[in-house]
Amino acid sequence: MTFEQDETVAASDTLPAILPVVVGIGGTIGGVSSTERALRIALDAVEKQGYRTQMFGGADMARLPLYDPKATTRTADERAFVEAVRGASAVIIASPGYHGSISGVVKNALDLLEETARDERPYLADMPVGLIATAYGWQATGSTIAALRSIVHALRGWPTPFAAAINTQVTKFDDEGGANDPAVIEQLCLVGRQVARFAPLSEPAN
Repeated sequence: MTFEQDETVAASDTLPAILPVVVGIGGTIGGVSSTERALRIALDAVEKQGYRTQMFGGADMARLPLYDPKATTRTADERAFVEAVRGASAVIIASPGYHGSISGVVKNALDLLEETARDERPYLADMPVGLIATAYGWQATGSTIAALRSIVHALRGWPTPFAAAINTQVTKFDDEGGANDPAVIEQLCLVGRQVARFAPLSEPAN
């Protein structure tokens, strides 16, 4: 299968004066996972287009308390996450497929975006959002991507046209930022390039 190729942005005069920030959200609790490694590859592709990135991996999300909509104060980790998304022009979300849907730790982080409900740009409004799903088998990848798309729509975001579905039964990632299947790397890079293409169209909330 052949995927679309984009040119890497090189000339400084083709970039916005203030480079957009793309925030990556994804991973699992208990160490660096295939999901987190996949997200890192996509964010690296964003950086090759000349933009900045910030990543919230499994360890970061594990520090977020279970979202309480009635809480009157937020922890430093919660505030940092919300402020990062407020300042982003685009987001990439990567989730493992757990029993046919996204993981609880990823959903908990996304629930925290309710803190932006009264912002001039609430939630993920008008933001391009890249999607990545990993699962031990193909079945959960499709349903997880479908769930992610539904959540992004509910948060008023724009899922990018291509979403990467990765079967970790056959695809193995390494510690050097690679994988045993070049086609998977190409898919993840395409997610990053599409997000970078649309990021300049979105205005950060702060």
